[in-house]
Amino acid sequence: MIATNNPLKQYFRRPAIYLKLPSGGAGYPPGVINIPESGELPVYPMTAIDEITSKTPDALFSGTAIVELIKSCIPDIKDPWSINSTDLDAILVAIKSATQGNDFEIESACTACSEISTYGVNLIGILAELKPGDYSKELDVGDLKIKFRPLLYKEMNDAAKTQFEVQKIFSNLESLPEEQRNAKTQEAVKSITEITMQLLSKTIEYIQTPGTQVTEKAFILDFLHNCDKITYITIRDHHAKLKEQTDIKPLKIKCIHCQHEYEQPFILNASDFFG
Repeated sequence: MIATNNPLKQYFRRPAIYLKLPSGGAGYPPGVINIPESGELPVYPMTAIDEITSKTPDALFSGTAIVELIKSCIPDIKDPWSINSTDLDAILVAIKSATQGNDFEIESACTACSEISTYGVNLIGILAELKPGDYSKELDVGDLKIKFRPLLYKEMNDAAKTQFEVQKIFSNLESLPEEQRNAKTQEAVKSITEITMQLLSKTIEYIQTPGTQVTEKAFILDFLHNCDKITYITIRDHHAKLKEQTDIKPLKIKCIHCQHEYEQPFILNASDFFG
């Protein structure tokens, strides 16, 4: 227990920046986030313990590293597992900015001359560009109306762990005889397809038929398994477009060697970003 009368308390870390979530906090059930009257969440720099946790492979793989990091640096977020994909990137960028300042360096290989150089990224600028996807509209597919929602961090992390296990199967295929390799490849491809369908079913809040509204995930997944290909592709592509609206836009880079201008994806990999 920390003493409340600690004379050093005035030297404890203080909020470095204030974050307004892209979602504005809308759509969260009670108990997930405490939104201040200002609408901006105070973001504290990482502590030494946070730094250690963020570099622990097991904690990163399980997702607990990110959960504990968010709890420590943004105490108003009470349940990080329930943070949705619309806000997650903004939260991680804000923590990075609060800890190490606004400037972040990346290495990039020019698409014209292939020279690898280091470029500065303005994190506050990235935060300003992050927008929520418009999940309010339903997708019309024949007689059906389909309502989507953003994935939660828990759902994203569970899917990532499952995908990692499937990828391990692919990495071990070369050592197998051809017949076994073909069988394992088919098995892995089916597993990836199933993971994709399960994840897609979780992004569907409901499917409205002319007679009823279906919210049960098992029924929705069953529908994705058994609908025709065009319907499935329509649903999949619509969700992909919604997700794309919330993604961090590619960085515009001008090569310092040949002056070629190109775009570089900015992907948040927690082990690299906080490592």
